[in-house]
Amino acid sequence: MIGLLSILAVGFLLGMRHATDPDHVIAVTTIVANQRKHSKAALIGAFWGVGHTVTIFIVGAGIILFRLVIPVRFGLSMELCVAIMLIILGLMNLTGFKRAIPRLDGAVTHTHSHTHGHFSHSHPQAHESRADEQTPLAPLDRAFWSVGLYQYVRPFIIGIVHGLAGSAAVALLVLATIQNVHWAIAYLLIFGVGTIAGMMVITVSIASAFTMVGKGRQKFSHRLGLASGLLSLCFGLFVAYQICIVNGLFTAHAKWIPQ
Repeated sequence: MIGLLSILAVGFLLGMRHATDPDHVIAVTTIVANQRKHSKAALIGAFWGVGHTVTIFIVGAGIILFRLVIPVRFGLSMELCVAIMLIILGLMNLTGFKRAIPRLDGAVTHTHSHTHGHFSHSHPQAHESRADEQTPLAPLDRAFWSVGLYQYVRPFIIGIVHGLAGSAAVALLVLATIQNVHWAIAYLLIFGVGTIAGMMVITVSIASAFTMVGKGRQKFSHRLGLASGLLSLCFGLFVAYQICIVNGLFTAHAKWIPQ
């Protein structure tokens, strides 16, 4: 029993640490950059963690129970999916912030026409934009943001994609150290619980940081969000380069070591 409890404790702690991987943090930062409510930020982290756990458990259990072997190119392709997702998230953020540039000064200028007798003239008039109008959202977000589930389906799907890239490494680690199949499956589950808890802490922390730094400094808050989009785009391109060029995904000598 002591051995099992030790394994579960280690699994939970490693799951929390796994949530802090750079690609995970960068991905959720692009999602919670516009989120100011801590409860919703925590739910976003939880849904990401659940999606990640689902993939880890399904793929990992297959490797542990049936000794499945993941081909090199398939493993690299799973990791490439993460790179593509980071690039898309970055582009979505940048697109949203580009649309918001005219409103970053807190006011929107319109041209109004007035008629005086037989004469008419027009002049610009500024109006304060509402807080919700200042929130830059990508076109996809604008289309579906009113649908409550969309805000949580997106991190859930992102978590699934991240799980594809990390499931083989987690399962192989468990397979090499835990001989008891039931204990190994329990480890996968508790690892997932730790990942969910870790990501909830991360998303709440990120949302709090954006709220504190951006309080009364709308422009600076927007710049932070813009930086998260650029970081996601650049990191995604770097990961894609590593997979396609360095590891030779599209060459005859592809190499892959689950990490």
